[in-house]
Amino acid sequence: MTLRRVAYTGARSLAVETAGTPPLPAGHVRIDVAYTGICGTDLHVYHGAMDARVEPPGVIGHEMSGRIAEIGPDVTGWHVGEQVTVMPLVPCGQCPACSAGHDHICHRLVFLGIDATGSMQTSWTVPATTLVRLPADLRLDHAALVEPTAVAVHDVHRADLRAGEKALVVGGGPIGLLIAIVAHRSGADVLLAEPDPYRRAVAEDVGLPTYDPSAEDGAGSIARWTGGAGAAVAFEVSGAQAGVGTAVEALATRGRLVQVAIHPVPREISLHRFFWRELTLVGARLYDRGDFETAVRLIADGEIPAARLISRIEPLERAAQAFEALEEGGGVMKVLIDCRARGEDRR
Repeated sequence: MTLRRVAYTGARSLAVETAGTPPLPAGHVRIDVAYTGICGTDLHVYHGAMDARVEPPGVIGHEMSGRIAEIGPDVTGWHVGEQVTVMPLVPCGQCPACSAGHDHICHRLVFLGIDATGSMQTSWTVPATTLVRLPADLRLDHAALVEPTAVAVHDVHRADLRAGEKALVVGGGPIGLLIAIVAHRSGADVLLAEPDPYRRAVAEDVGLPTYDPSAEDGAGSIARWTGGAGAAVAFEVSGAQAGVGTAVEALATRGRLVQVAIHPVPREISLHRFFWRELTLVGARLYDRGDFETAVRLIADGEIPAARLISRIEPLERAAQAFEALEEGGGVMKVLIDCRARGEDRR
């Protein structure tokens, strides 16, 4: 049996390849992949920024949905045909982080789609321990948003966000928008800071208030919203120096800055502001199984407006064009790659 896959072959270079299906080891399952989303980490890989971890030709992708096609030896509790997604983390189980119960940030973590083969292919073999069950009636295109929604759930948990608190989300890409939605659902008073008018329009379409932090009166917008007190929590999701400054300056006394975005280079930050207002900096990197299961429920219950967040779906053969569209940044939010084999159920 052969499969089709998207391989990263070098900076800004992707190739659609045909390969044989690998043997199924004990403890593993094979998934017929339905959809794989493109995320910011995939763009970092595409730009050549993660070549130390992704060895060309490497199959990328980890935001996915599909159905179990085959079950290997020593796997119990799963059945062929079940709809699943994958929590793409394989911890070592022995390092200090794992021993302390934080295996999602294992010191030797293997992240599927970066450190090992990912989901942007028609068939994906993964450890059964990574499977997360999906409702049988959940649309598989919507289910491809479970992983980024789990990121948002984890970030809001890390913020210790309480109902009624004012929460500023800096950066209105897919993760920022999902954080804002999850925070709003938890009862917080949310404001989204985003300079791009298309992204602001998408956020406003799902009921979130926004403002342009690059506008002349950007700081005034925060002051009016908080009555001059500042926000209890700011989520920095922009990945830009300006976003860091916006988030820190917006915080109230004893406010919490939750750092979500990946900053590949060191950033300047006002430590005097942290001293003066007794601020707290919280890192938020990945997720745990509970976050994934919460994300499944949110999408299945319609709490996440998945259809409004998916801008386009491209066939696997057009993966390169999909990456180019995201890189240009105009008029797209979430882009999915349709990984289904030709002739497969098109639901």
